[in-house]
Amino acid sequence: MSRRKEDHLTCSFCGRGKSEVVMLISGLSGHICEQCVEQAQLIIEQETRERHDKKNHHRFSFNKATKPAAIKDFLDQYIVGQDDAKKVLSVAVYNHYKRLNQPKHEDVEIEKSNILLVGPTGTGKTLLARSIAKYLNVPFTIVDATVFTEAGYVGEDVESILSRLLQVCDYDVQSAERGIVYIDEIDKIARKSDNPSITRDVSGEGVQQSLLKLLEGSEVMVPPQGGRKHPEQKLITVNTNNILFICGGAFPGIEQIIGRRVQTQMVGFRQEEVVSVTEKENLYRYVSPQDLKSFGLIPELIGRVPALTYLEPLDRPTLRMILTKPKNALVKQFTKLFEMEGIKLHFSEDVLDFIVEKAFEFKLGARGLRSICESIMTDAMFELPSQTGLSEFTITLDYALSKLTKDKLKTLKAAS
Repeated sequence: MSRRKEDHLTCSFCGRGKSEVVMLISGLSGHICEQCVEQAQLIIEQETRERHDKKNHHRFSFNKATKPAAIKDFLDQYIVGQDDAKKVLSVAVYNHYKRLNQPKHEDVEIEKSNILLVGPTGTGKTLLARSIAKYLNVPFTIVDATVFTEAGYVGEDVESILSRLLQVCDYDVQSAERGIVYIDEIDKIARKSDNPSITRDVSGEGVQQSLLKLLEGSEVMVPPQGGRKHPEQKLITVNTNNILFICGGAFPGIEQIIGRRVQTQMVGFRQEEVVSVTEKENLYRYVSPQDLKSFGLIPELIGRVPALTYLEPLDRPTLRMILTKPKNALVKQFTKLFEMEGIKLHFSEDVLDFIVEKAFEFKLGARGLRSICESIMTDAMFELPSQTGLSEFTITLDYALSKLTKDKLKTLKAAS
């Protein structure tokens, strides 16, 4: 009798009988066949995808009311000086998103202008990128060019640059294709020799050539987890036409290349235009694509980063402002750390002057300020939290000199 009842069972959703389906799953008051289960799974996946897309679209929407001046005003809160670089970066980012919002049917097609930042170490190239990432509500990632090598060698494929961007977007390709990528240490992939036949330059010119298709815009097969691609791996297709690339590098030694070019031009009747002593200390402002080619970047790569700008070396007044003025200034950071312990921290003016002088002497840039401050503050940060009843502490010049011994000074100087 029970056998006959089973034969008459039907799916509660589609009405198919047990003999018409492969499997009939029973519940408390009904049944469902495997075909309805598959259909329900497809509906769930589609609904989940649509909700995810809406969430990411809201998360990465660009505020149309944002203007280049507003972007620069925000950068001013975190970076002291470097007005030229801020203007170039603000305009490039603003134009990039105007280009994305351009109607597709228009005859004039606006091309993107990738950016190259050139400047000494510690002048704020990476900080500019990090700060603009805070302000923009768009997918943004920072990658290091030193890990990339040619295909077939130990290292990572250049396509893994986009893997970082996909991870920021939770693998939403549509959002990633409207993002910004900052490639740091771009100078480290410069061509090591004018004669490529002498040795195999697996992390130099070959990597530059691999970057060309990404910078200009093309369909790129990206490994989801980064690293090397292999035949059995599932790859994600990403179109880089609308991805803005910002490249940055210190280019050590390029000032000599610029200096030789400038001096070569200034002969004969142009001797009255000789560069002043102040400008000679900041030859980066005269950087040109010709200098980048002499340094080791291939012309094809230079042509794909048309917006070239520079960051000025930091002088003493600028270092002093970096130490105290920005929102994330070092003095404010250490003050906040001690405030969490219930201690008011004070720095005497001569201590700040001493820190700035040493940082300028060692030519470490803004990073040198932190190195010196850490050396001075380590003992205080170790001892003071254990002391009870202490409400205020002042860093004097004598205290700083006693903590910053000659051995530590030698170590800092060697790092420069």
